[in-house]
Amino acid sequence: MAIMEFDQVSRRRFLSTAAGAAAALAMARKGVAFGQDAVLDIPRSNNHVGYEKVLWKVEPFPMTQVQLREGLLKNAMDINGKYLASLPNDRLLHMFRVTAGLPSTAEPLGGWEAPDCELRGHFAGGHYLSGCALMYASTKDEALRAKANDLVTELIKCQKENGYLGAYPENFYDRLKAHERVWAPFYTYHKIMAGMLDMYVHCGNEQALASCERMADWADAWSAPIPEDDFQRVLRVEFGGMSEVSYNLYAVTGKEKYMTLGKRFSKKAFFDPLAAREDHLAGLHANTHIPQAISAARGYELTAEDRDHTIADYFFHEVVAQHTYATGGTSDGEGWQAAGQLSQHLGPAAEECCCSYNMMKLGRHVYGWTIDPRVMDYYERLLFNVRLGTQDKDGMLMYYVPLRPGAWKTFGTPTDAFWCCTGTGVEEYAKTNDSIYFHDKRDLYVNLFIGSEVKWPEKKLSVIQDTNFPEEEGTTLTVQAERPTSMTMHVRIPYWATEGVVIKVNGKVEKVKATPSSYVALKRRWKQGDKVEVALPMHLHTAPTPDDGSVQAPMYGPLVLAAKLGNDGLTHNMIYGPNAPRMRREAPIAMPEAVAEDVHQAKWVEPVAGEKLKFRTVGQAKETELIPLYQLMDERYSVYWKVNPKTV
Repeated sequence: MAIMEFDQVSRRRFLSTAAGAAAALAMARKGVAFGQDAVLDIPRSNNHVGYEKVLWKVEPFPMTQVQLREGLLKNAMDINGKYLASLPNDRLLHMFRVTAGLPSTAEPLGGWEAPDCELRGHFAGGHYLSGCALMYASTKDEALRAKANDLVTELIKCQKENGYLGAYPENFYDRLKAHERVWAPFYTYHKIMAGMLDMYVHCGNEQALASCERMADWADAWSAPIPEDDFQRVLRVEFGGMSEVSYNLYAVTGKEKYMTLGKRFSKKAFFDPLAAREDHLAGLHANTHIPQAISAARGYELTAEDRDHTIADYFFHEVVAQHTYATGGTSDGEGWQAAGQLSQHLGPAAEECCCSYNMMKLGRHVYGWTIDPRVMDYYERLLFNVRLGTQDKDGMLMYYVPLRPGAWKTFGTPTDAFWCCTGTGVEEYAKTNDSIYFHDKRDLYVNLFIGSEVKWPEKKLSVIQDTNFPEEEGTTLTVQAERPTSMTMHVRIPYWATEGVVIKVNGKVEKVKATPSSYVALKRRWKQGDKVEVALPMHLHTAPTPDDGSVQAPMYGPLVLAAKLGNDGLTHNMIYGPNAPRMRREAPIAMPEAVAEDVHQAKWVEPVAGEKLKFRTVGQAKETELIPLYQLMDERYSVYWKVNPKTV
């Protein structure tokens, strides 16, 4: 039986193709997807004496030094921690134990962790460990760290003598080698390796590092004998961030064999056009390939090879410029279309959440190389539009952020979903403090407006940021210094802050030029209690699709506004369930329309007087209410409008 080449097929079609029908029957009710790699952007070796050959110009502060204050993101992180703590270890371990021939009486998990799902283990032994490790780094939650350490101990009992660890048998890889149909075993294997490595990096678990090395050794022994041409066929099946985690393992251990393993998992059909700065993304499965671009970024940092830099840098900027919606999200039906062709691809399965997570992760690399504030403009757009708002009050997470008019947000369930985006979601909400502040040896960069405190022990100071952004149009930064310290504080001026920006230091207006998509540099000798007030007035504007300027999304500052279209016909089971949204069964509705005297201005929308972040259409046949997309729940909506010129 021929292998399914996932480059040209969505995960849903995986279940519907004739060749895979028999294999799919058992998991048809479970849904399908692949997943995402864990966070390890800067391993321990990036301390100027390690294995990196290319260091970032600026680095984020360790998450242990950045504490969130009350606000939207801290609330999301707290909810995430409670969800992680609620999942019993015995249930997470069940299929690992069964696979290893060990006794287990636990109730199996459902969804993509079910006994008949070929991706089982990706969350339970992978994303879960990464989420817990990141939560510990962010919050010092000792109970969660202990729970994750216990899980590592029990997982290692399931690891075979040859190093293999999985919740499915090794013979899955026999099918992969024979080019028979199998659902992405190296994708899942990578998640488990990354979880173990994160437990070492963030929690200091030496057993986890040893387990990760043994897993890598197994992968090396399995893959090394396969001829290069044949292995490139193997790489047609999604393999997540196997290259990246291998590079990170090299960065931690210095063992060249892991660098060799990482290079082996390089897909030429994807990398070669990017190295030539050519966009051949149309038809590719988006989140299969974004982790590979992250791997190229990591490879560049460890080898200084220009080809890897070109691949990662070109890919990032091309996706942002040509394959990104107003929200910052990318993909429709889990794939990419031709460059710039977005207006006809506003589907119910748009903007897979894993893609947003991974593009933010890749963006951190590009930003570290360049200190380009436009990268953080993009990062902010993703964070406040398609990261916030994809988690409900109980920690349930979304798979897609639909763009079809009349669509609604859908969420998984506590123990019967475990989609790829469940995994990246529990990681995302564990690390929302990781990109607020960056620094070099001398200066501080304030990139995101999030209530937080950053501690800089080398300078014997901390900075407290007080803000309710985006409900508050600005922020206040207060310096706590043990002694006067000379430093430049670089404050990002977002792309959307086109007028009215005012910066005060200790109540006095600074005479600085605040250009959108730049930094304002505040250079002084900072002392205890110095206060910086930044006013960032937001304005209404629109984001048209590149191929049809009349298809527009209204925005307020960085926030995409969603038209509230009511909740007629919506039921709880349509919003929550073990499967990804089934909106294709619903008859589509027409995109809402507006008329405007100037289609390039957002004057057909206005704020509601006396209300925060509430808007309405003006001058239209019917008034429609709009709110930020991140706030909308349990209701139909539309992000895009058809805006027509007003005729006399």
